[in-house]
Amino acid sequence: MNQDMGVMNRSNALLNRTFLRVWAASLASGVAVTAHDTAATWAMNLMSPSGLFISLMASAASLPAFLFTLPAGALADAVREHRILRVANLWLAACAGGLALLGWAGELNPLLLLSGVFLLGAGFAINAPAWASLVPKLVTNEQLPSAMTLGGVQLNISGIIGPAVAGILLTKFGAPSVFALNAAGFLLVFASIPVTPPNSTGQSQTLKSMPRSVAETFRYTWRTQTVRNLLLRNSMFSFFVAVVPALAPVLILRELRLDASSLGLVFTSMGIGSVLTAFFVLPWLRTRFSTETLMLISQVCLAGIYLLMSMVHHCMYCLVVMALAGASWTLAASEMWVLVQRALPDTIRGRVSALMMVLSQGGTTIGTIVWGLAAALAGTRLSLLTAASTFLAAIVAMLLSRKPTFMGGASQIPLTDVRPGLTAR
Repeated sequence: MNQDMGVMNRSNALLNRTFLRVWAASLASGVAVTAHDTAATWAMNLMSPSGLFISLMASAASLPAFLFTLPAGALADAVREHRILRVANLWLAACAGGLALLGWAGELNPLLLLSGVFLLGAGFAINAPAWASLVPKLVTNEQLPSAMTLGGVQLNISGIIGPAVAGILLTKFGAPSVFALNAAGFLLVFASIPVTPPNSTGQSQTLKSMPRSVAETFRYTWRTQTVRNLLLRNSMFSFFVAVVPALAPVLILRELRLDASSLGLVFTSMGIGSVLTAFFVLPWLRTRFSTETLMLISQVCLAGIYLLMSMVHHCMYCLVVMALAGASWTLAASEMWVLVQRALPDTIRGRVSALMMVLSQGGTTIGTIVWGLAAALAGTRLSLLTAASTFLAAIVAMLLSRKPTFMGGASQIPLTDVRPGLTAR
């Protein structure tokens, strides 16, 4: 018994004081970030004459990841992580603080808010690869699985608490106070980041080899049909899942006319659905269905949820629908990640994973723009019906084609090839 307790203690990353300090600061900052997202959506609703600007919030947030993730990965290999993270968090604090000052001064407008969201997204894009590289340097090999799990827990907790905090602060103090809280959270992370050892690869060598490495990644993807098809499938899924960040806020704010506290509650319900799925539903489903079957179930459910969203006329029903949306999104995204990881060899796993993230953000960016324009031109509910029908049509086409492009391709890869990935902040 004592021996088992000793093993558990050695593998618990929270017993690592350095990791605990960084994780706690990241958790506090994550709550502030999700609160900021809710407050920014509410502020845009008050300032914007059109729901299109609300939809463009998601585009402004995802576009930087599409543009900067690959260069940021090369930078993380070349420069010591603590330097990148400190600069990135100072940048993020300055952006959030700038939005707070503009709000208090009464100078904030839709274009400035969109610009601020884009600049924050750029900071997150630079921050994410360095954050993923930092975690293995803070913990031992025994503690790494625990650290990875805690990273996912941190994101889920933030997704639940943050919108609720925003709903309370918005009704009492307004959006600028939430932006200021976000800036303080970034400064807290800045203060918690420890000094990391030098990277084994020199900066000049890594930066010079980056174009060649990126070119090799594209060549491998183009030559390997399974990987190419899976990345295409992922991009199409990202395009359709963009309906949630593009149209849900417009539906909630413009169609249902909910107040700030109700907006926070709706986003919290989505986080709860995601957490319950990740911890309870998904493990149970994986013991009974294959990855491909789960992908099909989650995609059909998501299309059905768009149909339900188009018919919602009451806040309580909206809570249920958004919880289901969070559950389906989590299920589909996790199974898509498993499919891709099964199909990749270790020698190119990191680069193709980065390419997958870039393509995901590209699909999301295009999707939010397309669905936002559709809502502005044809109405939110008609756009949701269109999204549901076209998504279902795409799923049927995938099934009828019987090609590995969408419904197979990776199923013959042994399960033992799967490697868990780190959760980047």
